[in-house]
Amino acid sequence: MSTNLFSGARKALVASIAMAALMGGVTVVTAPYAAASTAVAAASVSTKVNAFTNTDWLNGVWRTGAGFSIPASAANQAAFKAGASVKLADGQVRKISRQQIVGSNMSVFLEGAKLDGNKVGAPQMVSTVGTTASAPATSAPTLTAPSTVASHSTSINAFTNTDWLNGVWRKSPGFSIPANDANKNAFKVGASVKLADGQVRKVTQVQVAGANMSVYLDGAAVNGSVVGAPNKLSLATTTATAPAPTAPAPSVVATSNLNSFTNTEWLNGVYRASAGFSIQATSANIAAFKAGASVKLADGQVRKILRAQQVGSNMSVFLEGSAINGAAVGYPKTVSVVSASATPSAPAVTTPPAAVTPAPAPSAPDTTNGKPLLVGVNLSGAGFGPSVVPGTHGTNYTYPAESYYKKYADLGMPLVRLPFLWERIQPKLGTPLNTVELGRLKQSLDFAQKHNVKVILDLHNYYRYFGKLIGSNEVPISSFAAVWKQIAQEVVNHPAVEGYGLMNEPHSTNGLWPQAALAAAQAIRTVDAKRWIYVAGDRWSSAFHWPHYNTQLITNPWMRDPKNNLVYEAHMYVDKDFSGNYFDKTEQFDPMIGVNRVKPFVEWLKQNKLRGYIGEHGVPDFSPSAIVATDNLMSYLRQNCIPSTYWAAGPWWGEYALSLDVTSGKHRPQLPVLQKHAKTAHNCTSIGPL
Repeated sequence: MSTNLFSGARKALVASIAMAALMGGVTVVTAPYAAASTAVAAASVSTKVNAFTNTDWLNGVWRTGAGFSIPASAANQAAFKAGASVKLADGQVRKISRQQIVGSNMSVFLEGAKLDGNKVGAPQMVSTVGTTASAPATSAPTLTAPSTVASHSTSINAFTNTDWLNGVWRKSPGFSIPANDANKNAFKVGASVKLADGQVRKVTQVQVAGANMSVYLDGAAVNGSVVGAPNKLSLATTTATAPAPTAPAPSVVATSNLNSFTNTEWLNGVYRASAGFSIQATSANIAAFKAGASVKLADGQVRKILRAQQVGSNMSVFLEGSAINGAAVGYPKTVSVVSASATPSAPAVTTPPAAVTPAPAPSAPDTTNGKPLLVGVNLSGAGFGPSVVPGTHGTNYTYPAESYYKKYADLGMPLVRLPFLWERIQPKLGTPLNTVELGRLKQSLDFAQKHNVKVILDLHNYYRYFGKLIGSNEVPISSFAAVWKQIAQEVVNHPAVEGYGLMNEPHSTNGLWPQAALAAAQAIRTVDAKRWIYVAGDRWSSAFHWPHYNTQLITNPWMRDPKNNLVYEAHMYVDKDFSGNYFDKTEQFDPMIGVNRVKPFVEWLKQNKLRGYIGEHGVPDFSPSAIVATDNLMSYLRQNCIPSTYWAAGPWWGEYALSLDVTSGKHRPQLPVLQKHAKTAHNCTSIGPL
C-alpha cells in the first residue's frame, strides 16, 4: 500500500470524549430570606454549577461571555429556559438568552457582559427567580448607608467543612475569627459588622472557642463564598455623612493577572519569602512594572517596585516592605501599576527585604544535567481535528492537561513533542498570532516547566495551511518563515522549550521543502540563537526512505553547519506499508525490523556528520513481536545517542492500540519497554550521532 497513507487514518483516529462534569454548586431558590416578606417567589429547582476549570471555563462559568454550565437534568432543562430570570451569587439578576445541551450537561447563556467566575462559579450559587406583582422582599435586615466607615478589620478563619464554608457558619448568620484582644474588644454584642459584599448587620452573640471566636449576627444565613476567607470582615460605625476622601484615588496605569504558581516558593503567584509576585512578561508588563513604579495590590495597599526580573515568559516583581499575603493578593486576583502621585499605604521599611535567589537562566536546549533526554512521548490533543480548522477548543481539539506532563515526568520520560496547528495559532496569514491559542500553548509550557519537562514544539501541518501547499501563491514560503519567527519571539525565554519542530511529515512538496526549511530555520535564528531546530524530511519523514528523498535538504551549507544546532527528524513505523495504521492484526514482525528501518536514516546522519531524532515511532498493544522490535530499536538509538518520542500519549485517544493513555486504563505493554530505556544509563553528552 502507498505510504501516502502514512498518517491520515492513524492521526485522525480520535475517540469521542465524554465530558464528565465535576460538580460545584448552583441553587434555584424558592423565596427570599426575610420573614416579613410579602412577595411570593415562583416555583423553582435546585442544582449545581459544574466545576469545569480550564482555558474556556472558570469554575463552570464561561470565561469569554455571560454563561455557565449545569447538569442537563430534566428539572434544569425545564427551569433554565430562554426568557427566564437568573439570580447570580453576587445578587445580580439577568435573563437567559439561550440554553444548549452538551452531553450530560447544559450551557446556559445570559444577556449582558461576561461574568466573574470567582463570584458566581462553583461551588457558589445561581438561581432562577420569578415573583408575583408584590414587591420583592429584601434579602436580609441590612443597612445600605453610604456613610459606613470601617474602624477595625480582621481576616475570617478559613474553616471549610460540614459546619463551616470559608469560616462562615453554613446554617446561621455567623463566622469565625481569631480571638485576639483587638477582635474581642471590637466584635461585641450590639456592634455593627460590615461584610465583604457591603451589607451591614448587628452582632447578636459572641463565643470564644480556644484561639478563635464565633460571632453571630441578626438576619438570615450569609454566603460563605462571598464573605469567607480570604475576604475581610470589618467593624463598622456610621456618621451622618460620608467622610471626605483624604487623598485622590490613584489612577491605574496598567493591570496584570498574577501567575498561579503554588509550590514551596510561591503561594498563588506571590513569593513566600519576600515581597514579590510573578506576572506574564508581556511587553506591556515589562514597560509598566519597572523599578520605582508604585503597585497597588488587591487588598488596596500601595508599594514601590525595587526590581523586576524576567524569567522565561514570566517576570518576577519585587517590592519594598515585608512579605505579602498570597491569600489576599494572589491568583486569580490582579496587581496594578498606579500613578506616581499615589500615597504608599504599606508600612515603612525597617529591614531590608528577604534575600531572593535569582531564577536560573534557561537551561541548555539539549541536555539535562549534562546529558540529552533520549526517551519521550508525543502528547496529543492540540493537533486533532485538522479537517475542522480553526475549530472549537474542547470540541475539535484540546491541549493536554497538567496531569499528563506530571505522569511522564514521574515515569522518567520528561521529553514531550507537542503537536499544534498553524491555522489555530495564526488563523490568517501575515497577522499577529491568536492570543487565546498562544495562551493555551504557553500554559502547556508552564505545565511542562512545573514538572521539569522539555518540549519540542511541533507544527503538525504536513506542509500545508488550510489545505494549500507552502510555496504556492496562496501560502508563500515567506509566510511560513514569518510565523515561526513570531512563535519563537513569544517563547524564546521559556525554559521548557527544547526546540522548534518546523513541520510534521512534509509530503508532495513539489521539491520546495528544502527552501522552506532553510527560510524558517534562519528566521528562528534571528530570534533564538541556541535552541534546537528540528528539520523533518520529505515523504512523510520516513526514516527508511530518507536518503532517497532528502539529499536536497543539506545542499545549502548553512543546513550542515553544526553551529546552527539543527537536528534532522525522521519517523518510523514497522507495519508492512510503513503507515503506522497496523491494519493486519496477524502480522508478525522480525525482532530487528525497527533497527533495519531506521538504519538508512542513521547512516545518512553519520555520513554527513549531522544530528538526528526519531519524532514518531509506535507499535500496537496487540502485537508482542512489535514490542520486541521496539526494545531492539530503543537500544540501537541509545547506542547512537539519538532521542525519540513515542507515538502517542495524551488525551482523547479512546482505545487506540498505539496509545499509552486509553479510556479504559488497561495495561499498556509498550510502556515498560519505554521506561526501561528511559532509565538505562548512557554516555551521550549531546544529540547524536554527530
